[in-house]
Amino acid sequence: MCNLYNVRSNREAILDLTRGMVDRSGWNEPSLQVYPNYRAPVVRNAPDGARELAMLNWGMPTPPQFVKGKADRGVTNIRNVNSPHWRRSLGIESRCVVPFTSFAEPDPTRADGGPIPNTWFALGEEPRLACFAGMWTPWRGVRRVRDGEQDFELFAFLTCQPNGVVAPIHPKAMPVVLTEPEEIETWMTAPWEIARELQRPLPDDMLMIVPPPASPLRES
Repeated sequence: MCNLYNVRSNREAILDLTRGMVDRSGWNEPSLQVYPNYRAPVVRNAPDGARELAMLNWGMPTPPQFVKGKADRGVTNIRNVNSPHWRRSLGIESRCVVPFTSFAEPDPTRADGGPIPNTWFALGEEPRLACFAGMWTPWRGVRRVRDGEQDFELFAFLTCQPNGVVAPIHPKAMPVVLTEPEEIETWMTAPWEIARELQRPLPDDMLMIVPPPASPLRES
């Protein structure tokens, strides 16, 4: 499960790739390390018709039957789009794309008895900007008990069967990656019957293992 990724880009490049029109994020960090429940830039279709860059928290609401205690820590990765819980988020108004330049998967093959280290993946040795296919929703609830109930805007991204690069590290799944403006346009505008075809692994020759991002800036 991907629970860590990095964005090493700028808002101009993101808006250009996603054909975004409005920046409502206030974000322009040179590097951002994103963990669950961190705020991160996403591009979505706004109610006023604009395609906007906004800051949302990573982790969609958990299906109620799986919430333990008072806090919902959120679901970061979504695969079963046939679930009634996720089906309501498949429309164009709920879709978004999540910019990234590299993502990490825990690598048990490198474990030495301590914490499991991460292996990082990117589209080349010089990480290229791409996007995860995502979904978002407004939500009111409890993420941390000490903070109480709050209003959030949340996102998560789709996963799929892993390709030959990711499978030796994480055999269960990999994020759905969109690399071209045309793919992003399809995800953001097409009927679900067409958009769902994008839930497929990236070709092996488009992804490689890379060193961890250097000196990332952490934002919560």
